[in-house]
This record gives sequence, C-alpha cells and structure tokens, in this order.
Amino acid sequence: MAELRDSGIMIQLAYQAMLSMELDVGEVCQRLGITPQLLEDRHVRTPHDAQVIFWNVMEEVSGDSDIGLHLGEHMPVYKGQVLQYLFLSSPTFGEGLKRVLNYQRLLSDASQASIGIEGNEAYILVDSASDKVATVKHLSECMCLGLIRFFQYVTDDAFKPSRIHFPHAAPADDAEHQRIYQCPVTFAQTDVRIYFDTALLALPSSHAEPELLQLHEKLASEHVAKLERQDVVSRVYKVFGEVLETGQVNLDDVAARLDIKPRTLRTRLTEAGTNFNQLLADYRCNLAKRLLSGTDESIDEIVYLTGFSEPSTFYRAFKRWTQQTPVEYRNQRKQTTF
Repeated sequence: MAELRDSGIMIQLAYQAMLSMELDVGEVCQRLGITPQLLEDRHVRTPHDAQVIFWNVMEEVSGDSDIGLHLGEHMPVYKGQVLQYLFLSSPTFGEGLKRVLNYQRLLSDASQASIGIEGNEAYILVDSASDKVATVKHLSECMCLGLIRFFQYVTDDAFKPSRIHFPHAAPADDAEHQRIYQCPVTFAQTDVRIYFDTALLALPSSHAEPELLQLHEKLASEHVAKLERQDVVSRVYKVFGEVLETGQVNLDDVAARLDIKPRTLRTRLTEAGTNFNQLLADYRCNLAKRLLSGTDESIDEIVYLTGFSEPSTFYRAFKRWTQQTPVEYRNQRKQTTF
C-alpha cells in the first residue's frame, strides 16, 4: 500500500496562520524541516504520518492546548485550487459537495468525508486515518473550521453549521469552541460530523456554469489520475528500502513483491514519467547523500547499505550523480554545516 500523503497546501495555509498568531515560526520550521521550497510548491505532498509530529511541535511551541482550534481560526480560506472551481461551477451547493467528495484525495489520502441525512439535517462525516488522540483532536478541530470557512466562502456566507460532533474528550471549558464555531459542539462522540440544514443542499451557486463545470471536472480527474500514477513510485521506493541491502534489486523481484506483473510495473512507471533504473539510481543517490552528510558510517558500510557489490562501482555511480567523490561530498557537507 502506498504511503498516505496530504496536499502541501495545508502546511502553506498553516504557515500563514502561524504568522497571523505571531508564533515563533522560525522554531516551528526548523523543528519540522519546513523549507521555503515546500512553502512555495503548490504541488508538493507531505507524509500524513507527519501530522503527529506537526501537532506535537505546534502545541509545544504555542503552549496552547487548543492550538488546532486557534490555528484554524487564523487560517486563510482555501482558494485557488481545482476543488474550489469545481464547487463554484456546480449548480447547487449539494451537487458541488458531492462532486468535490469524489476528488477529496487531492487534499489528503487519509481523510475520507461522506454526506448523510438525519431528519431535517444533513451532515458531513470526516473519517481520518490518524489514531493518535492529540493529533485527532487538533487536526479535527482545525480541519472542521477550515471546511466551514470554505463552505461559507463558496455559498457567499449562507452556510451555517447547526452543530458539530467530535470524538475526543470535552475540554474543561468549551466556551472557546462555542465562540469560534458559532454552534453547539458535542464531544466524546463516535466520529467527526458537521451538521447543517438540508435546505442548504439545494442552494443555487451564483457562479454555476455547465461548460466550466465540465472543464473543472476533467481537470480534477487528471489530477487524481496523476496521484494514482505516483502511488506506484512510492510503493517501489518502499520495496527498495526493504531489499536494497541484499544487492539483489531488479524489476522482476520488485514486481513480485508488489504482486503485479513485471510488464504492468514497467507500464505504470512509464505512465508516471520514469523507469525502474532511474528510480533505483535516484533512491541510491539520495540514500548515499543522507548517509554521507548525516552519519559517520564508513564508505564501505554505505556501499553495502546502498546495495552495491563493489566500492569501485559505488564510487563511479556517485561521481556520475554528483560530479564529486563520496569523500569530497562528505567533506563539503561538513564544511557547510559548521
């Protein structure tokens, strides 16, 4: 199974919220490894498992036990992405919601939302792959507020939540939750739900445009297809990590571990714009760089860890990748560190 990942836009919005809250952004970025490149790349995706580290760091730096709630309060509205355009060009809020849920993977591989009806209320149920209590609390509270603000934006402020359910325990004082969400909030429930009046599902969109809707849906489908093609690359990298030290790494063996035919793997890698040999070289190169710059492992040990049978073969490959010998690369990295 491919590693679950989230859209980088979430970190970028969180960064803007941190600035608004006047948090120590430098410390947060340093501890989380957030680079200027990550904050500028609209297409980057980050490991979902990193949510645990992110929220732990945020709580420690801010000293705020409700950091998810307050970060969400300061976060800009999600705009300028294909999901926004898909929503606006749909005939009604309800139809836009259904269409967007078909492409929610563009935001995250881990959070899966669905729509339900209870009497005169509709609800959005948000199911997340996160199982850490603190992470669920902060992520859920921040995500719910982000969704509400987005829904208000695409409905010209017509969307109003009628009540919200959270699975985590209630705080000693929920006044902040009531103030920010502007509706009743109930804790210790089975899941995360945002309730609202079913009448909102039929609310017409003032930006509805059939031709644009078709274009936006095609664009969203292409984006999802691209992510699916990238999945196979992540799966191949995972196998590399498991078998590289054996030195026996070839397409047939990797395909067998992935339970697909070699020809199918070759085709999927071509569709993803790469090939097996290129992936293996990239993986070995990046691993060698990390080991040379971040550890004191001997060159002989690095030769073994990167799956080369002979030091001379490793030296030639590394020189081809970086135009430097492994020793030159390690020495240069040490000089730039101090």
